[in-house]
Amino acid sequence: MTEALFYDTLRQGLWVAVLISAPILGVALIAGVAVGLFQALTSIQELTLTFVPKLLAIVAVFWVSMGFMSALLTNFFSRQLLPLIAGS
Repeated sequence: MTEALFYDTLRQGLWVAVLISAPILGVALIAGVAVGLFQALTSIQELTLTFVPKLLAIVAVFWVSMGFMSALLTNFFSRQLLPLIAGS
């Protein structure tokens, strides 16, 4: 394995990780800002109010985007990593 091939595979693997994590992190950010804004407007400082809505939003987005995530990861593994492991 050459150095260029190693770094190209690493770069593509990191890009796949970014694509897989982007929906969950985006929803967590939006839910966190919305809950923080709600808490600031109503002066309610309940700790579970920050945790539960974000957790529910993250679980919902994970459930909806699970097919996309698994397809992307399977595609990367079968097209990039398996040929390197097999030595082709």
